[in-house]
Amino acid sequence: MVTFWEFIDRYSLISEESKKAWSALLKTSEIAKGDHFLEQGTIPKDITFIRRGLLSYYYLDEKGEKIIKRFFPENSLVASTSALLQQEAGSFSIEALEDTELISYSFNDFRNLTKQYNDIANFYISYLERHWVIEKEFAEITLKSATAKQRYLEFEKNYPELILRLKLHQIASYLAITPTQLSRIRAEL
Repeated sequence: MVTFWEFIDRYSLISEESKKAWSALLKTSEIAKGDHFLEQGTIPKDITFIRRGLLSYYYLDEKGEKIIKRFFPENSLVASTSALLQQEAGSFSIEALEDTELISYSFNDFRNLTKQYNDIANFYISYLERHWVIEKEFAEITLKSATAKQRYLEFEKNYPELILRLKLHQIASYLAITPTQLSRIRAEL
C-alpha cells in the first residue's frame, strides 16, 4: 500500500485520519494478461490503482478493430471516467496487457469521502485538473495537429519504458496509424 499513498501524496497530502477512512475502501486483486478489468457496455463502479502491470483502455471501431486510447502502467489510476461519473454503460474496455496487481475502491464511497475530508477532495480536484483537463487537452491537440512521426517521437519521449513492453500493433493503434506505417517511421530514425 506504500506505493499507493506515495502516489496520492504527489497530488495532495492526506492526513492519517483521511488515510484510515480511505483505506477501509481499498481492495486488492489480480488480473491475468488478456483478461478484462472492464468490458465495453458495462457500468463501472470502481477506480483502480495499478500496483504492478499494464492495462490498455480501448474501444472497437465499426470494423471491429481495437483502437487504443491510452495505456496505464504501474502507479496510474484507471477508470472509465465519464461512464463512472454518469453511471452509464461505458464505451471503453480495459484489458490487462501483462499480469496486473490492482488496488480498487468504490467510486461512490470515495465521493462520499470527498464530502467528509477536505484533503481527499483536494486530491480529487488536483488529479482531475492535471489528467482530465491539462493532459487531455494537450493530447487532443497533438493528435489532430502532429504528424505520425511527431506523435511517435512524443510517445517515445514521454513513455520510454513502454516502448519495450508493448507490441508494435499496440503502439500503432494508440498513435492512430498502421503497424506498417510505424515500422517505416522507426526505420527512418
